[in-house]
Amino acid sequence: MSERKNGGVIGFLIENSLFLIIGTVTALVWANVNEDSYHSFVHLLLLGGSGAHGEQAVQHGWTIHFVVNDVLMAFFFALAGKEVWEAFLPGGDLANPRKAATPIMATIGGMAGPAGLFILGALLFGRMDDLSSGWAVPCATDIAFSYMFARLIFGKGHPAIKFLLLLAIADDAGGLMILAIFYPQAPLEPMWFLLTIAAVLLGFQMRRWKLQSFWWYLLGPGILSWISFYMGGIHAALGLLPMIPCLPHAHTDLGIFAREELNRHDTLNEFEHWWKNPVEIILGLFGLVNAGVVLSNMGTGTWLVLTGLLIGKPLGITLFTLIAVKMFKCQLPEGMGYKHVVSLGMVAAIGFTVALFVSVAAFPEPGLIQDQVKMGALLSFGAAGIAYILARAIGVRKEV
Repeated sequence: MSERKNGGVIGFLIENSLFLIIGTVTALVWANVNEDSYHSFVHLLLLGGSGAHGEQAVQHGWTIHFVVNDVLMAFFFALAGKEVWEAFLPGGDLANPRKAATPIMATIGGMAGPAGLFILGALLFGRMDDLSSGWAVPCATDIAFSYMFARLIFGKGHPAIKFLLLLAIADDAGGLMILAIFYPQAPLEPMWFLLTIAAVLLGFQMRRWKLQSFWWYLLGPGILSWISFYMGGIHAALGLLPMIPCLPHAHTDLGIFAREELNRHDTLNEFEHWWKNPVEIILGLFGLVNAGVVLSNMGTGTWLVLTGLLIGKPLGITLFTLIAVKMFKCQLPEGMGYKHVVSLGMVAAIGFTVALFVSVAAFPEPGLIQDQVKMGALLSFGAAGIAYILARAIGVRKEV
């Protein structure tokens, strides 16, 4: 991903993902000061529907919430999909099975641990009927914030950073699959996926025609693919993903957050360069329309999500890394020990953005349960401070 090109306040906000923080804090304050006006804003009807602020309008019209979560967030997931796609290209971090084996095992643990603890907790509290669909919420890892805090804990060049990025990319891939398979927005309509196939074929034909501007792909196969997901029942925010492999791209990968990516001008990288800054603003809007939780609504769902993230995530990552090394004879990167694995496991517990998105997908009806689970996703940001204290307590030192 690109780094800041221009200075100033806006550049600082974009570079540090502060639009998301600002949107989140604004939503929390607004909802706790005047909950009714906040929800009226979020569900304000922009297009279509009956003209009412309610479930009917949400289902049959384009509200602010729908535009942000289903339309604009498609660009966020497209950039995430771009990183996953490139990771499997020659030179990519997931292209070599031996190199990727340990972090992929860690990723499996980092998803199984939180999901298992969430389901176990729901069983123990007798809440399977109303909370079980939230099992995937604590599986998420916020790649941007995890990377930011990992650099503060380990130092910029530490091998734990690379391991975390490998884990986060694999986690993104798993998260996208979970959203597509387990959280359909409506009953699946398989006939619409013929349009997805048509969109992909059109995209590859455009590449044969040597069309270089990403706008051709976005406004042609991209829109067709989004419509097919929306009408087919899969979450529309994933609708641009089939377009990513169609864009002309370099046939090697330099790695996520690599500065050299800025010097690449193939169509896929130009797509990322153009959309990276707007996506930061989109994330601010995402925080604004999703994070408005009344603090008094914290409850069982909150604690299950936090338990899954703060305990299940580092426990699962550490345990499955141990299994990979001891049972399957995989290797940790040179310079990494289990104290680094435990520490980065806690860093990976920052679910935040993706966990908040999955909260809404898992519990689409606004209300107490959705608020409880959302609050767990928001409070996972505290994993950053816990990770810092834990790392220092077990002897992890920052490399200068």
